[in-house]
Amino acid sequence: MAASVRLLLRRAIRLSHGNTNVTAAETAGRSGRRLAPSTCRCFGDAAGDRSTHFGFETVPEAEKAKKVYKVFENVAHHYDTMNDAMSLGIHRLWKDALLHAMHPQPGAQLLDVAGGTGDIAFRFLEYVRSQRERQRRRAARTVQTPSWRDISSSYSSSEEDGEEAGPRESGAVVCDINKEMLKVGKRRADSAGVTAGLSWVAGDAEKLPFDDDQFDIYTVAFGIRNVTHIDQALKEALRVLKPGGRFMCLEFSKVTNPVLARLYDAYSFNVIPALGEVIAADWKSYQYLVESIRKFPDQEEFKIMIEDAGFFCVKYYNLTGGVVALHSGFKL
Repeated sequence: MAASVRLLLRRAIRLSHGNTNVTAAETAGRSGRRLAPSTCRCFGDAAGDRSTHFGFETVPEAEKAKKVYKVFENVAHHYDTMNDAMSLGIHRLWKDALLHAMHPQPGAQLLDVAGGTGDIAFRFLEYVRSQRERQRRRAARTVQTPSWRDISSSYSSSEEDGEEAGPRESGAVVCDINKEMLKVGKRRADSAGVTAGLSWVAGDAEKLPFDDDQFDIYTVAFGIRNVTHIDQALKEALRVLKPGGRFMCLEFSKVTNPVLARLYDAYSFNVIPALGEVIAADWKSYQYLVESIRKFPDQEEFKIMIEDAGFFCVKYYNLTGGVVALHSGFKL
């Protein structure tokens, strides 16, 4: 009964608030038929014949996870260097944009999935620390010239509680299926002296090793396109978030400008694999990464998938002309 009520509520909200993104793609969607969400799967004659894509290659579903694991095992030690080289450093701006849109407050609990090298978790902890410092400075200014009401309140709090309770500590959990990526992230954390509030967990996005309603924010940056069953990963994201929690996904998407799209294709297929060969001695892995971007659902399709998983107030924001899109939704 509760599930039926939630479904009816979700449909009602979509009808009243569905047009949240003023984009050419959405305008086309309103005038034509609504696309069915892509789960990146096709089916053979029997259940055991299910296949999916690995880049432009078709492989059995059971093999994709192994192949993806091998790719990231190969690139783990050059991952951050290649990110800078491939994006000309712009990936740092995209991740900063994610944090500013997230705007986490002290006490927030983050789960960063497929975040092995720790980029998002490090930014999250630094952002929360800066927010806490800002609050402390504001409180210090208030204490310098307290009113009689402030003094009276402080005495009342001391008598009732004995000691003023400090704010709850924030925490970030980095969850990645690839142990080599986690090792790289841990080494980065140790080198930077980032240890407080940071945990590392080996886990599958399709079957997260966490209880229900655990986190305030779930992030996945440039990782969800490598999941075999994206719909299942989205359901898991919904499950582990607290009511009111926020899902945020940063992922390569569909370029909206035709001229930029042609330039981007030429750069992706000709330059990125070559950089992979020069920097990481691995052409094949970076060829797959480029192809996986082209197989990922576009902005509108992915928005529908997020809604169908059970999230509300789903929106997306194009960055760098749609090279990357930032998707956001809430668990109500």
